[in-house]
Amino acid sequence: MQSAAFTFSPSPSTLKPRRLISSSSTTTYSLPPRFDPIRAFSSSKRYDLDSNNVVFPRRSWSLSSASSSSLSRPWNPLPPLVSESKTERFEVRATAVPESAGEGEEKSSLVKTLELGLLFGLWYLFNIYFNIYNKQVLKVFPNPVTVTAVQFAVGTVLVIFMWTFNLYKKPKISGAQLAMILPLAVVHTLGNLFTNMSLGKVAVSFTHTIKAMEPFFSVVLSAMFLGEMPTLWVVGSLLPIVGGVALASVTEASFNWAGFWSAMASNLTNQSRNVLSKKVMVKNEESMDNITLFSIITIMSLLLLAPVTIFMEGVKFTPAYLQSAGLNVKQVYTRSLIAALCFHAYQQVSYMILQRVSPVTHSVGNCVKRVVVIVSSVFFFKTPVSPINSLGKIHVLMSQQFIP
Repeated sequence: MQSAAFTFSPSPSTLKPRRLISSSSTTTYSLPPRFDPIRAFSSSKRYDLDSNNVVFPRRSWSLSSASSSSLSRPWNPLPPLVSESKTERFEVRATAVPESAGEGEEKSSLVKTLELGLLFGLWYLFNIYFNIYNKQVLKVFPNPVTVTAVQFAVGTVLVIFMWTFNLYKKPKISGAQLAMILPLAVVHTLGNLFTNMSLGKVAVSFTHTIKAMEPFFSVVLSAMFLGEMPTLWVVGSLLPIVGGVALASVTEASFNWAGFWSAMASNLTNQSRNVLSKKVMVKNEESMDNITLFSIITIMSLLLLAPVTIFMEGVKFTPAYLQSAGLNVKQVYTRSLIAALCFHAYQQVSYMILQRVSPVTHSVGNCVKRVVVIVSSVFFFKTPVSPINSLGKIHVLMSQQFIP
């Protein structure tokens, strides 16, 4: 007697059931397997349903010669994907994020904060030393043009030293860029020259009190050349500064008109440099950053001021001339060198800070710098300051904080 058996096996390429296959002795139906995604994912093996590498156990139900026990067993047409003797567990594990990642970010932020604080401290320190030593030199050697030229010369030597030994990248500047930088170099030269002229005539504290009027000149020049009209709030915030400078000037013990107008001219030229930097756009190349721009301006300032120095004051910074004037040559040279190094250093650090913070933060830091310089110079030189004079200076410095 012929027997018929039903056999289920996986389909190699399709999920549709196979057609009926007939033979002389057996009729077989082939159906696709049921795919269990959890078992397939948790198993250590990869089951490729498109290949014939997975062998499923064959179960059949004989219709003729089956025993009674076989008839009573339930029919399971879909075999398991894995062996019943082996059971693999599906586990989900959570991986904790290492704490070192957050700690590394905190340490990096802390290092940047400490670095910025160090730069601000150096900025103030170099400013204090520059003003003290520069004032000492100008007291005994009242030639501000020569002193300014010496400061530019020392700065030029430092710039060439950095470029020669690759301490800072040497820029590639075209002639067109130099032509655009030239106006900035002119006003930069005049600004430092007028500052030294004022420091030679009046007290350091009074010079910096007048230089606190720089925002006033910035607003006026921006309105004249850039068409940026100030708001009423800006104008109102400038009035206390003007009143404070007037009060400090009237009560200043070392006041003279030459020192006053030199400081005012310094404000005008320094703010003209800022306006020109907006008006004359320097090409934004990789090598043209703020420090590079300042280095080029320093060299150009020396080239501009050297012939003017010889024409106006002659060659007076020689040992023979200083000795004939009864000066201590070593002391004058040492103080002049320290003042020049500090002058170039605080300018460089100022640009380094400007690259790390916003212009507003830099402006606030500059106001604090003036307070530090004024207070330190008053204590060092024992400058006589009356209560009304102190009130005027404090009024000027505090009013700068409220300029929008």
